[in-house]
Amino acid sequence: KDTFFILKGLVRQFKYLEGNEITSNFYSEEQWIISLTSFSRPTPSNHNLICVEDTTVVIGNEQIAQELFKKYPRFETISRVVMETVFGEIQKTMSDYFTDSPEQRYTRLLKTKPDLFQRVPQYHLASYIGVKPESLSRIRKRLAEKEIRK
Repeated sequence: KDTFFILKGLVRQFKYLEGNEITSNFYSEEQWIISLTSFSRPTPSNHNLICVEDTTVVIGNEQIAQELFKKYPRFETISRVVMETVFGEIQKTMSDYFTDSPEQRYTRLLKTKPDLFQRVPQYHLASYIGVKPESLSRIRKRLAEKEIRK
């Protein structure tokens, strides 16, 4: 029922599948964490959140939002823009995940969020791109060999 805006730190989103943690997202500074499945319906989220680092967040929820909308009507427009942005990011991530190979997912992550590689254990990165840690090692080795040949 709550939303979070990260001021400082890093949060990992994951779910359990057959006893394994499957990483579905990482959120860092200046990003919103909004559970779209729980946002409009009062149902439990199907994912978990855990702070990977010491993290400072601003917490909001529907009650707080409605109070802000009454007091500051323009805030409702800003909120809608935030939701559209979050939804667009999720849609792009899902589309890329279904159409890209694990190697393409890895290289995209390296380009878009290079800081994650120093902040997150490799096995979480492997889970995020949809491979086992040993497959991630092979991907990294292949890419390193390509760079050497250039």
